[in-house]
Amino acid sequence: MTFDFSLQFMRAAALALAASVGPTMAQPLALDLAPTPPVAAKKPKDVTVHGDKRIDDYFWMRSAKPAQDAALMAHLRAENAYADTVMKPLAPLKDALYKEMLARIQETDESVPYQRRNYWYTSKTEQGKQYATHVRRKGGPNAPDELLVDVNALAKGKKYMSLRGMAISRNDELLAYATNETGGLEATLKVRNIATQRDLPIQIKDVAGFVWAADNRTLFYSKQDKAKRPYQVWRHTLGSKKPDVKVFEEKDETFWLGLSKSRSDAFIQIQLGSKDTSEVHLLPTDQPMGKFKVVQPRKKGLEYSVEHRGDTLYIGANDTGVNFRLVTAPVASPGQANWKEFTAHRDDTLIEDMMLFAKHMVVQERVRGVKQLRIHSFETNSDHAVAFTEPSYDLGSAENAEFNTTNLRFAYNSLTTPLSVFDYDMNTRQRELKKRQPVLGGYDPAKYTTERREYKAADGTMVPVSLVYRSDLRKAADGKPAPQPLLLYGYGSYANSNDVYFSSARVSLLDRGAIIAMAHIRGGSDLGRKWYDDGKLAKKMNTFTDFIAVAEGLIGAGYTSKDLMIAQGGSAGGLLMGAVTNLRPDLWKAVVAEVPFVDVINTMLDESIPLTVGEFLEWGNPKVKAEYDWIRPYSPYDNIRATAYPSVYIRTGLNDNQVAYWEPSKYAAKLREFQTNKAAPILFHIKLESGHGGASGRYDALKERADVFAYMLAQWGLAK
Repeated sequence: MTFDFSLQFMRAAALALAASVGPTMAQPLALDLAPTPPVAAKKPKDVTVHGDKRIDDYFWMRSAKPAQDAALMAHLRAENAYADTVMKPLAPLKDALYKEMLARIQETDESVPYQRRNYWYTSKTEQGKQYATHVRRKGGPNAPDELLVDVNALAKGKKYMSLRGMAISRNDELLAYATNETGGLEATLKVRNIATQRDLPIQIKDVAGFVWAADNRTLFYSKQDKAKRPYQVWRHTLGSKKPDVKVFEEKDETFWLGLSKSRSDAFIQIQLGSKDTSEVHLLPTDQPMGKFKVVQPRKKGLEYSVEHRGDTLYIGANDTGVNFRLVTAPVASPGQANWKEFTAHRDDTLIEDMMLFAKHMVVQERVRGVKQLRIHSFETNSDHAVAFTEPSYDLGSAENAEFNTTNLRFAYNSLTTPLSVFDYDMNTRQRELKKRQPVLGGYDPAKYTTERREYKAADGTMVPVSLVYRSDLRKAADGKPAPQPLLLYGYGSYANSNDVYFSSARVSLLDRGAIIAMAHIRGGSDLGRKWYDDGKLAKKMNTFTDFIAVAEGLIGAGYTSKDLMIAQGGSAGGLLMGAVTNLRPDLWKAVVAEVPFVDVINTMLDESIPLTVGEFLEWGNPKVKAEYDWIRPYSPYDNIRATAYPSVYIRTGLNDNQVAYWEPSKYAAKLREFQTNKAAPILFHIKLESGHGGASGRYDALKERADVFAYMLAQWGLAK
């Protein structure tokens, strides 16, 4: 139930391969080690704090306007040219992988339509088009299409395009939508007349979120500050000549602001949250000129979220335990003094989310690390859980736009089961599979085995890991399991759990004899909120030693070996990659670090950088000596030393607001400077027109995945 504003790293696009080659290594393609890597200029800058001498030779790479810095851009382009040259022998494989990806994807497709009032909404993709087209159908899911927005049309002539959200007015006539053209966090808000397909003369920049009031002419939106923190709420009235009105401002820089509506459509919510404290304000949707009222004034350490039904608010709060409980309160007097317990705190169960319907409540829980959906009937005052049979899986609510319904739509997938959308009758307990994402080319989940194992960390804690592999390739010729190429993925921050999920991308590796493993390390909420608390601030080192313990456990159990294991992570998972590469450079054949947060001390010392102030409660504030001492031992950039590192492939985007481009740029230069193993190249590639999530178009995203997979296969000796 934690109010988490962090943005998770985007998962890989779907791809697959029908090869059946085992882990035999015969005449593989290899990286070209002949080219000379670029050598970055060194301009020493003293960044010493607390008497700890630190000289940053590459601080100069930070630029307020990088595209206008000729020396910087020349260096970045040289890095790209070097990476492209080293990877050039893999071009046939990359091309083959890309074609295989396309062969596995149903290019012309549509999502399961969902109902909102008298319309059914869906998104469609067409063969050859990069982006989705969003449409609706009046009266039923099979009625004629009415266009909402074609993202392909928005993207015409642009290198990047992302649709950042849509909201329909209550009379179903107007569409508010936001777009981004850089890959950064900022978005521009527009309003479209759906019938005429014409945009109104409204363009509001630096918008984070937006919702309609009930009158069909008042639009509330949140604005970002210079550090990209959502912090204000404004009111715009269509047709008014008066300027927009600021109705709320959050001045505490550790708090981020969210804007949404209750599922009952009765209230607009302002949700304020730091890493350990939250506060919610409500405004009736039919009173747009009124004032927002606080539910419970903030208290340090108190986190809560709110939903509405009738004259009652339902609140998830951590006031009696870290895993949250559910309480109720009257709408008229919702403060903590009037909270009445609905579901008690449980040590083994984390309440992650709740969703209210007219006659039911759906609670998403994590019981001893496994997700479940618990359904409560208000009519019978009874509960039941939706049953699942696989040992590891991921699930969550899908589009549930109707409040007065007994139907719950949820999405389910696992390491071997493609994304599946179900409708579930909360009264009869009958479920209907509406769609399972097609994986073309004869994918058979029965050919693959999933396992969940645990390995002991340095402090004795048992750390889970989920694995998947192709069953017939798990045994060597003598019938005994042999070490295989293994990809170990991790994240471990912001309470974001590293949930298992299906990706047809993995088939490319699995069918070549690789094992995929996902480590459920501390810093995420995989085993409850305490799991997160034990992997942050002063205990952050647990995140990295957990990952190492899982790697050593997998080696000890015979799944893989040091010369066959690749580690991968992105964003805060890129921090994980940098830390474990320094702590145990001998443990990995190679490392893939995507948009990696690696210059922790310098970034956290600069409060002008997006996200910094709010992150003090995640990593610590290095201006405080005791907290500096937490960060100093693991900060990747500051702990690089002369040693034999594995090959590292670093990827980022120039327009990234969440992890600035200069962090991986500096990291690559310094890591290469101190690398003593010249047979293990340090590669760095930066997309000059994208941000944190990589390419925006689906075909371009597949090409990026092909590039990473080709690198991995080459490291394993499987690039043919």
